[in-house]
Amino acid sequence: RSSAEERIVAALNVIRSRPDVVETIKKELEQLELTVSTKLKDEMFYSKVEEGSIKLARRLKDIVLSLKFDGKTSEKEIYRAVEHFQYKDGNLGSSAPIGFLNSSQGKYVQTHSSSQINNKIYRSLLFNESAFHIKSGSLNLKYSNDYRSINDYMIDDETWERDKEYLLEKVNLSHLRDFTDVIISLEKKLDEQYEKTNQNLSENDNLKFRKNGKPFVTNDKAEDLGSEIIDNLLNKDEVVPLVKVLSDIQDATDFTECFTHFAMKGGHETPEVQVIFAAIIGLGCNIGVRKMGRITHGLNAEKLENTARWYFSKENINEARNRILSVIDKLSVPQHFKASVDELHTSSDGQKFGVSVPSIHASHSYKYFGRGKGVTAYSFIDEYSRVFYDTIISPTEREATYVIDGLLDNEEVESTIHSTDTHGYTEILCGICYSIGIVFAPRIAGDQIMYTFKNRKRGHYENKGYRILPDNSKYINVKIIEDQWDNILRLLVSIKIKHVKASVILRRLSSYSQSHPLYKALKELGRIHKSLFLLKYYDESDLRSRMQKQLNKGELWHKFAKDVWFGDNQEFRVGEKSEQEIALGCRTLIQNVIVLWNYLELTKRLSAMNEKQALEVINAISSNHVISWKHINIHGEYDLDIISEPSKMFDLENLLKYKVVA
Repeated sequence: RSSAEERIVAALNVIRSRPDVVETIKKELEQLELTVSTKLKDEMFYSKVEEGSIKLARRLKDIVLSLKFDGKTSEKEIYRAVEHFQYKDGNLGSSAPIGFLNSSQGKYVQTHSSSQINNKIYRSLLFNESAFHIKSGSLNLKYSNDYRSINDYMIDDETWERDKEYLLEKVNLSHLRDFTDVIISLEKKLDEQYEKTNQNLSENDNLKFRKNGKPFVTNDKAEDLGSEIIDNLLNKDEVVPLVKVLSDIQDATDFTECFTHFAMKGGHETPEVQVIFAAIIGLGCNIGVRKMGRITHGLNAEKLENTARWYFSKENINEARNRILSVIDKLSVPQHFKASVDELHTSSDGQKFGVSVPSIHASHSYKYFGRGKGVTAYSFIDEYSRVFYDTIISPTEREATYVIDGLLDNEEVESTIHSTDTHGYTEILCGICYSIGIVFAPRIAGDQIMYTFKNRKRGHYENKGYRILPDNSKYINVKIIEDQWDNILRLLVSIKIKHVKASVILRRLSSYSQSHPLYKALKELGRIHKSLFLLKYYDESDLRSRMQKQLNKGELWHKFAKDVWFGDNQEFRVGEKSEQEIALGCRTLIQNVIVLWNYLELTKRLSAMNEKQALEVINAISSNHVISWKHINIHGEYDLDIISEPSKMFDLENLLKYKVVA
C-alpha cells in the first residue's frame, strides 16, 4: 500500500506526461479563481447596497412616489416595478415585480426562495434602474421638460397628419416632402463633389495627405483681423466715457424704453435713464448693483436695486439688444463687412467663467476653474460684429446642443452659413442645419470618416484615380433614414415653428441609447451632409478663409467681453441661471452698444469725406471689423451727471441715408 506522498508523486508524473491535461487544469483553476473573485466582489457590492438602502430611501422614496410616469411610452418591466412601488406606497411586499433586474441582480434580491425578496437591496436597485431608464428614454415622465417621450416634444400625431402640407409650406420645407427626390438629389451632389474636389487637387496647394491616406489642410494664410485702421479712425485725443457712449446710443435709438416693469400694468413710472444706465453697467461690468449704487455720485442705491429687480428681465434686455441690432442692419457701412451680398456668415463659441457662489448648474473643471466651479457663456456673432444670442450652459454640456436655438431665436438676424469649433459640432447637427437651409461649416479637429452611398463604393472612385476617398465599408444606410423620414420632418417643423426648443429635444435624443431609430436616422442624414461639407472644405480655400475669419471674430469678442466684465475677478456672484443670463445679457448689450457707436462714428466721419476718400477707407476697413474699444473708458468713475442734457452726438436720420457704393 503506497503512502500519500507516493500517490501524489505518481499523480504529478501522470499530469506532467500529459501537457493537454496541464493546460486544462490551469484554465479550470483560472476560471475558478475568477468566479470566486467575481462572487466576492458582488457580495461586497450588494452588502454595501443593503447597508446604504435606508439612507437612500429617505432621500428618494418621496420623489419616486410623487412622479407621474407614462406607461404607454415606457418599457414594460421597469414601469411595472415603479407602478407597484407607488401603489404600495413604498411597502414592497412579496409580490414586487423583478423582471427589470438582470440575473446577477435577481440572485441577490431573492436570497432564499422566489417568494422572499430582500427589500433593502430591491429598493436601492429600483431607484438606480429607474434613474438609468429615465435618462435613456425607456421610462418616461408625463410632466417634465427634459424626460418625456420624444413624441411628446413634437407636434402631436393628429395635428401632423391633418396639417402636414400646410406646416411644411409655412416653414419653407415643402421641397423635403418626397424622400425619394431628396435622397436622389443628395446622392448626385455627393458624387459630383467627390469628382470636383479630386479634379481640383493639382491646384490645391494647402491640401496634403497623411501616411494613412487621410487628407488634411495646412494652415491657409489667414486674413488679417487687425483693427489698426479702425482704431485710428475712432480714437480721439480724449477717451470716451462708457456712460457717454450709452447716452449717445440712447439719443439715437431710445433703447431704454424696452425696460418695462414685470407687472406690465399702469401705475409704474419709467425709471430715469441714469438709473437704467447704472443698472446696465453694474450688471454688465460685473460690479454689482449694490456696489454701483455706493460708488456712483448722485444715485439712490435703494432705487437702483429696485429698478434692477423689477425692470431687468432677459426678455427686456433682449428687446433692447434687438433694437440696437436693427439699427446696425439699416446702416450702409456694416454691409461692407460681409463677404457675400447674399449670405450672412455667423459663428458661435463658448467662454468659461467661474461661479463663486453655490449654483446647481455650475460644474467642476480643473482646466478652467481649478478647484472651483463655473459655467459657459455661449454667444453667437455675425459678420457685422453683432452678438445676437447668448445663453448660460453648464461647462459639461455639449455646445452643439444649443446651436439651433441661437440660429432660430432672433428674427433680426437670418444666418445662411454658421461656423463652430469642434465643441459645437455633431453629425446630427449637420443633418438638421442643412435641412432647415443653413450651411453648417464647423472647424472639426482630427481625421474624419467620409461616407458614400452603396451604389458608389470606394472602388468606384479608386478606379477613377481619386485620392480623396470614402472610408472602406462606410455606406449611408438609406433605409434607416427612409423609415424615419416622416418623424424627421415632424421634428424639423416642430423646431422651426418653435413648438419646442431644439436644445430640449436634442438633449432628450442624445440621452437615449444610440439604438433609438430617430437618433440613428438623424445621425445617418448628418453623415451625408458632413461628407459633402468636408469635400467642399478641402476644395475651397475661400470657404476655409471665411470660416477662420468668422471664428476669429468670435475670439476677439471674448477678449472684448473680458475687458467689459472686469468686476469681482470676472466670476459670477449669483447662482441662479436666470440671474446669470440677465448679467450676461447686460454685458452683451454694452458690447453691442459700443459696436453701434463705432459704426455711427465711422459713418459720421465718412460722410464728411469726399466720395473717393470714403471709398478708399471703406476698401481698407472692409476686411477687418469694428470690435474696437480702446477709445472707450469702461473702467473708472461713472459720472451720470454728464447725461443730464442730451448731447445729440449722432443725427441718426441723416446717417441712415448715407451710402457708399464700392
